[in-house]
Amino acid sequence: MTPTFIKSFRALAAVAGYLIVKAGVDGVAVATSETDPLIGAADSMGAPADGMLDVIQGGHGEVRAGGTFAFGDPLTADAQGRAVKAVPAAGKLVRIIGFAMQDADENDIVPYLFAPGCIAAA
Repeated sequence: MTPTFIKSFRALAAVAGYLIVKAGVDGVAVATSETDPLIGAADSMGAPADGMLDVIQGGHGEVRAGGTFAFGDPLTADAQGRAVKAVPAAGKLVRIIGFAMQDADENDIVPYLFAPGCIAAA
């Protein structure tokens, strides 16, 4: 994959590679909800607590799948920071990190196009 922008942040707790992360106070942490302030996905190395974590914030990156999704699906975080298909839900603003660039099954490492945004139920 060819990320075009990688930014380093302090990891508030240990972060494994390829997980989706959220903004926190003075750093980043593993995302645990589709409504978290998602900012990208960790690179392959991850980081220990209080270490510096490289986060893909532009171009193409890779992410660990938390379930089955299809090429082109919008991606958000599950409770473990893995990528799952984003589904609009009444009363929720669902945040996404981008779009799947291939089909995936649970625990696959798959490419995604970084395109942050939000989706809401009509």
